[in-house]
Amino acid sequence: MHPGLNKTIAPAAAMVMLTTSCDDAPSSAPRNRAGTELHQTDIFDPTGLPEGSSGTLVAAVDGELLVCEGWGLADKDAGAEAGCDTVYDVMSITKQFTAAAILKLQMMGRLRVTDRIGRFLHDVPTDKRAITIQQLLTHTAGLVEALGGDYERMLRADLIRRALASDLRWPPGTRYLYSNVGYSLLAAIVEVASGARYEAFLARHLFEPAGMESTGYVLPDWESVTVAEEYDERGRSQGRPFDHPWAEDGPYWNLRGNGGLLSTARDMFRWYQVLDGDEVLDEPAKRELFRPRVREGPHADSRYAYGWVVLDTRYGPVQWHNGGNGWSYGEIVRIPAAHGFVFWATNQSRSRPGGWNLERLAAPLTNDVVRRLVAEAGLTN
Repeated sequence: MHPGLNKTIAPAAAMVMLTTSCDDAPSSAPRNRAGTELHQTDIFDPTGLPEGSSGTLVAAVDGELLVCEGWGLADKDAGAEAGCDTVYDVMSITKQFTAAAILKLQMMGRLRVTDRIGRFLHDVPTDKRAITIQQLLTHTAGLVEALGGDYERMLRADLIRRALASDLRWPPGTRYLYSNVGYSLLAAIVEVASGARYEAFLARHLFEPAGMESTGYVLPDWESVTVAEEYDERGRSQGRPFDHPWAEDGPYWNLRGNGGLLSTARDMFRWYQVLDGDEVLDEPAKRELFRPRVREGPHADSRYAYGWVVLDTRYGPVQWHNGGNGWSYGEIVRIPAAHGFVFWATNQSRSRPGGWNLERLAAPLTNDVVRRLVAEAGLTN
């Protein structure tokens, strides 16, 4: 995967060895519904963790934090250990926040997902006038996947102009094609409809109600050492996300809205909690957010919702998304029937050729984490 392309990868997640502590870890071991005391090793099997890898994982059941732990180093030169409050690029997981912002604007009466994009974007050419906000949300607008590298210096007006001038892959509404361009256009629509900058709108209407103080592009007051360095397959530092070309208010528009948000495992747990309540989205909006709509391929057993993928599993529908940028990788999973949640991110997705690759290990490892979470918590099977 090219470092300049933020994209989803095949469904997956990870089983990890957890070594560093988290201040918010329960003071006593949590118990499952049968009253049995749970331990970290009941949820995570340390075997299979590649030596030299690093990252953070959080898991919860019924709104209760079971584990929020880091393993390995967030910054090798500084010797900084990864932990619950390490800040990672969450990559394409950003899309669910953009989708939630659109639904929040719909709740506020500023737009409808059935609106055509011409209501908010000027000079839409004939071949794109039928594109709706919903088609952008579900990757069915027919737009190309990307217009260049993640860190190319492209302003909002340039992104809109180039997206509207690009050739459609096929007529809007006829087929699924994962498109980062579509989600950047959604971020532009958020700005036009709200009159606020994209990150400022998310901060006020999503992050603040959720208590997410360490999520955003530039607004959170992070100490640099808390932000994970990213490493390539040879272990060479690629810097922190904001060490690459960024505008004053965040990444340029090839990345904005479709990726690049920074967050912590603790904040992602808070996001899971707020999605179980109505502080951010009401019940109709959440039903829209998670409704499976478009099959991701002719024979796929997964469907894209709004910024989430819905998988049919033996535990019932599971909501999932991932992200990768060539250096880092991450996943988020919600298991509604079990009231379960898992998020994890790594700042080095693979080692040199012939070594370990967390992207390839992700599917069986996440499945094992979810199975243990469900079984040991005494929930559904």
